[in-house]
Amino acid sequence: MICPKCNNENCQIVTDVSTKGKDFSAGKGCCGALCFGPIGILCGTCGKGRQTVTTNYWICQDCGNKFKA
Repeated sequence: MICPKCNNENCQIVTDVSTKGKDFSAGKGCCGALCFGPIGILCGTCGKGRQTVTTNYWICQDCGNKFKA
């Protein structure tokens, strides 16, 4: 890959992974406990509210420019 800023070929791909949301939902855990007993608490750990976003971009090793291909 060639850097659009300095036209150098010394670029490396970088991957960023970020997560949003909750791991445990107290509401789902309480509702599950009422419906299914102690095993129902696991309903709160299903993690459906969690989103994982992966972003790939290139970074120039010479000038530090970050860009997407």
